[in-house]
Amino acid sequence: MAASSRSLKKTPTFNPPRLDDFVLTQKLGSGTYATVYKAYKKSGEQREVSAIKCIQKATLNRTSIENLLVEIEILKQIKHEHVVQLLDFRWDNSYIYLIMEYCGGGDLSTFIQARRILPELTVKRFLQQIASALQSLHNHNISHMDLKPQNILLTTGHHPVLKLADFGFAQYLGSNQDFALRGSPLYMAPEMILQHHYDAKVDLWSVGVILYESLFGQPPFASRSFDELTEKIKSDYAIQIPVEPSVSSSCRDLLVSLLQRDPLQRISFEDFFAHQFVDLEHKPSACCVQKATLFFTSAVEEDKKGNVADAIRLYSQAIEYFLPAIYCKHWQDV
Repeated sequence: MAASSRSLKKTPTFNPPRLDDFVLTQKLGSGTYATVYKAYKKSGEQREVSAIKCIQKATLNRTSIENLLVEIEILKQIKHEHVVQLLDFRWDNSYIYLIMEYCGGGDLSTFIQARRILPELTVKRFLQQIASALQSLHNHNISHMDLKPQNILLTTGHHPVLKLADFGFAQYLGSNQDFALRGSPLYMAPEMILQHHYDAKVDLWSVGVILYESLFGQPPFASRSFDELTEKIKSDYAIQIPVEPSVSSSCRDLLVSLLQRDPLQRISFEDFFAHQFVDLEHKPSACCVQKATLFFTSAVEEDKKGNVADAIRLYSQAIEYFLPAIYCKHWQDV
């Protein structure tokens, strides 16, 4: 009887949607309207892997349909190395499928939790990638509206590259913009929480919270409830930057500039992209090596001509481009 009883026990079933040409396997995450699965393409010699966001049509209301259409439009438009790519989208009677680039390293939240705090150099390299993606969005008049560590994916667990994901709340900024609550409270800008008029600067506040959490292990307004969070947001005391671990003056300056409750006092996008700590010009890339080589070659030529001052200036510029590649090695080893 015991064996018979065991055989009658129900075991959890794995029953993902069926999509032609794909085998859906591991569930990567789920939300109100969608579930994301790791998937393999059936055709081809190599098993191409992707992430497929399966959205149940029956759960969608008018607002969520509008958000989904905007998400698809944005992802089709933005092609950037630090934005998760939409490869294709399909639909059937029950689901809409967004076939996305697969990122196997989890998300930034998990990465931070596993290490508790991140070294400033690692944070700077990650921030450069986030800023690069935001610059592309800003140039297209797009605001993400839901920036948080859970929506920033890592391509791998080792040597990670960051990718912005989940554009379900993203908006083109313009006359038809609504001012509803969007995103997650801990990363939501004060003007949004207080239901004031807001604009793309809400993304800069969220970046400040992510930067703070990466450096110090928790968001600046960690709270047990939305009401407690709201009270902290409403208060007029200055946000305290912890003394330990110590951070550079440029990092501290950026934190203070981003975490301004008043959006009019918050740093502008232009000043953010040009900030000394962000330093997009020297973001590690193949271009850094090319530029460094050009400056170094020019420096040698000036040195040969006896133009010492020009040679020193060019050598210094070469080093500014060589260093990111060297630092990138240390960053990739974290």
